[in-house]
Amino acid sequence: MHTAARPEQPIRLYRFRYSGHSHRAELFLSLLGLPYEPVDVDLVRGAHRQPDFLERNPFGQVPVIEDGALTLADSNAILVYLARRYDATGRWLPADPVLEAQVQRWFSVAAGPLVNGPGNARVARLFGRPHDPRTQETAQRLFGVMEQHLGEREVLVGTHHTLADLAVYTYTAHAPEGDIPLDPYPCIRRWLQGIEALPGFVPMPRPPARAGR
Repeated sequence: MHTAARPEQPIRLYRFRYSGHSHRAELFLSLLGLPYEPVDVDLVRGAHRQPDFLERNPFGQVPVIEDGALTLADSNAILVYLARRYDATGRWLPADPVLEAQVQRWFSVAAGPLVNGPGNARVARLFGRPHDPRTQETAQRLFGVMEQHLGEREVLVGTHHTLADLAVYTYTAHAPEGDIPLDPYPCIRRWLQGIEALPGFVPMPRPPARAGR
């Protein structure tokens, strides 16, 4: 059931500004037009390992949201919650079982090859982590599949943008920061431009070198 509910107070978003996981949550808050208060978590100085943050997420990861009495961690879980709670149109997380399953499939891609490929390549390049050549191979395989998938469609699932697109967007768009060019993938670039044209879109800033993790 979809409602037109609005939060009684701004949703608090604990984030790291250069985290793609944080960005997908912030992007969806903005696309929904929901009031939110960003709280920057200094991963460089280990703020995510301090007791007050671990009370919010024992895994010590961003993002975390606080919506009234609710505290919720994990970017994909946050996307699902916001869609079911605040998306009156029901378009972002379809109720149709086939389409919803396809969205969940792309969540798995976002948590697997997207992070292990372009996500980790970006971490290594920008934040001084050890380079693993497998990240390049994983990214190329992933982008090859995505390029073919997007060859005759504008979005990943169905006929309009869904949470699948948001889950996969950020680490794909910022793949060049990990020395993974997007020039060979015109369909992916077109898909990225479609997301960036959405009303309420907010970009993730490029971090300075060695900014954190």
